[in-house]
Amino acid sequence: MTARVLVVDDLLPNVKLLEAKLNAEYFDVVTAMNGPDAIAICEQGLCDIVLLDVMMPGMDGFEVCRRLKNSPATAHLPIVMVTALDQPSDRLKGLDAGADDFLTKPVDDTALFARVRSLVRLKALTDELRTRALASREYGLIGDPLAHATAETGLDARILLVDDRPSSYERLAASLGQYHSVTVETNPIQAVARAAEENYDIAIVSLDIEGFDGLRICSQLRSLERTRNLALLMISEPDSRPRILRGLEIGVNDFLVRPVDRNELLARVRTQARRKRFADRLREAVHESMEMAVTDALTGLHNRRYLDTHLAAMFDESMRRGRHLSVLVMDIDKFKPINDTYGHDAGDEVLREFAKRVRSQTRGIDVVARFGGEEIVVVIPDTGLEIARNVAERVREAVHGEPFGIHQDTRKVSITVSIGVAARQPADRSAQEIMKRADLALYRAKEGGRNQVVAAAA
Repeated sequence: MTARVLVVDDLLPNVKLLEAKLNAEYFDVVTAMNGPDAIAICEQGLCDIVLLDVMMPGMDGFEVCRRLKNSPATAHLPIVMVTALDQPSDRLKGLDAGADDFLTKPVDDTALFARVRSLVRLKALTDELRTRALASREYGLIGDPLAHATAETGLDARILLVDDRPSSYERLAASLGQYHSVTVETNPIQAVARAAEENYDIAIVSLDIEGFDGLRICSQLRSLERTRNLALLMISEPDSRPRILRGLEIGVNDFLVRPVDRNELLARVRTQARRKRFADRLREAVHESMEMAVTDALTGLHNRRYLDTHLAAMFDESMRRGRHLSVLVMDIDKFKPINDTYGHDAGDEVLREFAKRVRSQTRGIDVVARFGGEEIVVVIPDTGLEIARNVAERVREAVHGEPFGIHQDTRKVSITVSIGVAARQPADRSAQEIMKRADLALYRAKEGGRNQVVAAAA
């Protein structure tokens, strides 16, 4: 998988060396010689991943990393620090700043390229979500999901630790348990089942489980629908480099090598928790925007856009299978005087309660949509005209049976509804023909004195 890589280093020979190696692996390369230029390139969306040196004059790599990770516009970018610093404290400082990895020079090319490809692949999974969330924000459907996602701390994660060595998992669980909720599972087969049943943020998998291939667990967790978005972190022995590289290829997010440094463990887990929740928040925002696009804001019912799409599909399905399909079109009687007499706020209260009472008389498979103004349409699959008329009568009684509260329930008004009912006929060629008959039946109900149900003639 190719990508555009930003190489940041104040020494030109270092930049040229990395640029040549990356070009040979078919990556596009962008370069910067200082922190401010690197941040500007990232903010313009000109790269997919950042390879960042630490020791730079003015603004060092740690500060560049912090700024990028704290900005909603750039927090999604993977950052790998590539530096001559080799102390554990330096690595921890980089991870605490938000770096996704910290590689010490001289860097093994195979490991570097595997890490870059892995991070770019994982980033690609969130890019479409991020684009959709941004579009929804621009259209005013939702607030700012990126700001919420960026503010994530990475603490209080739910972690599944898969390890069969007590000396290992007891120490890991004790370290993680101070900041997270940890579940230990020693049986690898049970671990996969448990991850699918429960809502974990991260799975930490030992690659050295007795009699079992730890990478098989990672592969299964990555392929199952219920665990596909789980953050995966593997732990291995120092001599397991080929397996680590293979794990990165199959989608593992990160790794640790034994003996595991406690502080590095906490930093890497926090990073993965933040990244997982960042993606989750974007996914929620996209789902929320999709819901808002097909939902009437006042009543919470589906809107006309949703009705038009689903009524046509339900009509086609009923034709294909030879099943019944009925439509109710209903309208509040004399609604304009309510607005004129009590105000539009009172009218809104009536519409919300009206929608609630209609919904209470329908099934989950029925489509209930606000068609416009005070008119609601109910589409009832697998239901003939006579039963649909009975449903309409229940709705009429639910509306008329008890006055509606307005002005925060300090006053009561009586409301009635007129309803037209129609069912699909063998000669119908579109859903609009049913709608037209139901609409004409509604007109007859209004002309006949209101507060009644009229069924269209077969």
